[in-house]
Amino acid sequence: MSVNEFFEYLQAMGFARFARVFWFFVFFELVRYVIVDFISLNSAFMKKRFTRSLREEATYRMNLEQPLVSVIIPGKNEGKHIYKLVMSLREQTYQNIEIIVVDDGSDDDTPLIGKDMEKNGFIDKFIRNEFRGGKASAANLALRFSSGKFVVHMDADCSYNRDAIFEIIVPFYEDDRIGAIGGNVMVKNYKDSLVTTLQAIEYYDTISIGRIVTSHLGIYRVISGAFGAFKMEAMQQIQGWDIGPGLDGDITVKIRKVGYRIKFAPDAVCLTNAPNTFKKLAKQRLRWDKSLIRFRLRKHKDVFFPNQHFSFSSFISFVENITYNLILNVKWYVYVIDMVVNFPSELKFVIYTNILLYTTVNYLKFLVFSLFRRYKNAPVSYFLIYIPLMVVYFGYFLRFVRSIAYIQEIFFKKSYDDPWNPPKSSSQAKKLGI
Repeated sequence: MSVNEFFEYLQAMGFARFARVFWFFVFFELVRYVIVDFISLNSAFMKKRFTRSLREEATYRMNLEQPLVSVIIPGKNEGKHIYKLVMSLREQTYQNIEIIVVDDGSDDDTPLIGKDMEKNGFIDKFIRNEFRGGKASAANLALRFSSGKFVVHMDADCSYNRDAIFEIIVPFYEDDRIGAIGGNVMVKNYKDSLVTTLQAIEYYDTISIGRIVTSHLGIYRVISGAFGAFKMEAMQQIQGWDIGPGLDGDITVKIRKVGYRIKFAPDAVCLTNAPNTFKKLAKQRLRWDKSLIRFRLRKHKDVFFPNQHFSFSSFISFVENITYNLILNVKWYVYVIDMVVNFPSELKFVIYTNILLYTTVNYLKFLVFSLFRRYKNAPVSYFLIYIPLMVVYFGYFLRFVRSIAYIQEIFFKKSYDDPWNPPKSSSQAKKLGI
């Protein structure tokens, strides 16, 4: 196929035929991830400008009250990271915090480091589980010892901007109905390998922008475990975290169901180390994607029905999540079959056109949406050469992993066998149906 043949193929198409052949792109992905995102970003940007006085008043109220913030750091074998994280917390612009570290059965030098830091006043409490209970268990243990009006959950291997605590707490003072706020997670090790670079683009472009949009629309659905803030009264009401994997999305739903709002704080920045091989990334995403089935279609299915927990925003949040992650994932295979059956002689043109469409849109989104970001963890120009690879990364690799996760969870409930949780915890969760 020559370049001339390709462009002649495109020129011969009218809009009706173009829409017929590329219906998956035109009616689903272009609408949701370009048009809706662009309109919502503009709306969110304008709202931020017009509500500047609200932000100033919230800042004044927070500075006046100086609420105690309990920073909890649960983890296993995080000894090499704890000192650096604690030192960064001591440099935060907001200082009325208590730091609680929970060691979940570590077999490295975490106990020695943690006890020494507590003894010398670098942290307020160091708590150790002799036997691993899992992240939810460790976080709940920290929660029981927390005295703050707000609780901030952090991962030990992340780093945070100096104003991160302030930026994630101040939105609580903008709206008393907010129960939890998610921080803006970006990839720190984006230069380590091709896979970390692609994830950096994903976090920077898709995840971060997606959370700004869904937060503005009132359907934001996941408070990241790497960096999230919670109103203590909300946490007491829902009795903390349930056993994961997927506990980040699960606790977000639990807080929604008792009537609180969920918001995203794009200026509260956290830098995380992403998996540096495709094998490690696939393992992580298999765990993440199984949680959609386990929590949204099984545990929290009552969100779809009129009951005491029903709210329109939660209903729309679930529908949007399931539609664009599960249903459209299946529909993509329907699209492939449609092309093979109905347009076999055009397949090579269809494939190249789809690559061109998605690559063009990816460049457009990346550059235009960059205008709406205050923080960038790397120069925009660094990522430009990698944008074409996002078609393969998103369209094939992540879609394939997602498909496997859905099949494993729908038919075999494999999330209960995930080594991310101790077998005893997963066994108990399975017995309780959570």
